[in-house]
Amino acid sequence: MTRKIYTDPGARLDSITRIERSLGEALSLTQGSDAPPGLVSAIRYAVLPGGGRIRPRLGLAVALACGDDEPALADAAAAAIELLHCASLVHDDLPCFDDASLRRGKPTVHKVYGEQLALLTGDALIVLAFQVLGTAASRSRAATLRLPALLGILAAAVGAPDGITAGQAWESEPEVTLSTYQRAKTGALFAAATAAGACAAGHQAATWRELGERLGEAYQVADDLRDVVASSAELGKPTGRDLVLGRPNAVHQLGLPAALQHLQQLVAQALAAIPPCPGAEALRAHILAEAGRLVPRELARPAA
Repeated sequence: MTRKIYTDPGARLDSITRIERSLGEALSLTQGSDAPPGLVSAIRYAVLPGGGRIRPRLGLAVALACGDDEPALADAAAAAIELLHCASLVHDDLPCFDDASLRRGKPTVHKVYGEQLALLTGDALIVLAFQVLGTAASRSRAATLRLPALLGILAAAVGAPDGITAGQAWESEPEVTLSTYQRAKTGALFAAATAAGACAAGHQAATWRELGERLGEAYQVADDLRDVVASSAELGKPTGRDLVLGRPNAVHQLGLPAALQHLQQLVAQALAAIPPCPGAEALRAHILAEAGRLVPRELARPAA
């Protein structure tokens, strides 16, 4: 059987359009005459408008590099990754964790809808991620065959021992190494994004995990840097929280110059980890463009 490969960039919608369309379709699944209106509203509030959609864009970039022969499945996998990320943000902001008042430049879900609906919103978004993936996988035989592996990738990214739930749980432990914390807290979804993108396009997922792990750690180091040097207005969320809450932070543990150097090393390792694929050069360009945005503006400015 000959696999259909999409090689004409003009034949595809851009990644953001694909992601937002898939998220819109996902949110439509939560609506109905019998649905609690507060929960439906809170779910939409948590997802729209979004942030940079960094994880789903990475997943689609990998799918495109691997041929993107099942674009509907790749879109669903990207949307599922973003829904899981949004769920983690809603839970992370709750008073029992960070007690954050701002996220993406607007009041957090629990500030607008209350703690009970915020908790349920995060739970509903996790379930919705799997629902979206299952719905898309029923549309073709190839997608159906790839569904079990995709479900495993998403489940591992959420649960124990190395998923985002474990990352959140490490904050309740008396001690944790920086790398272990970052691997679960942030790296899990990045690794899931690269693995799911490859899997959705019919490639071996395992060979793509290292790329996501390195990028996830790089993103977390960059987030640590922003927490120390950026302003709340710039980030759309409170800064300085790691120090207040006693959370692991690369800048606090390594110092500012070493943290910056570590970030650069992680990006280089990520580029070296790209497996052979038809669109390797385009993927490399995508990663370099994203890496250029990681360094906080305060640190990227030349000295006067």
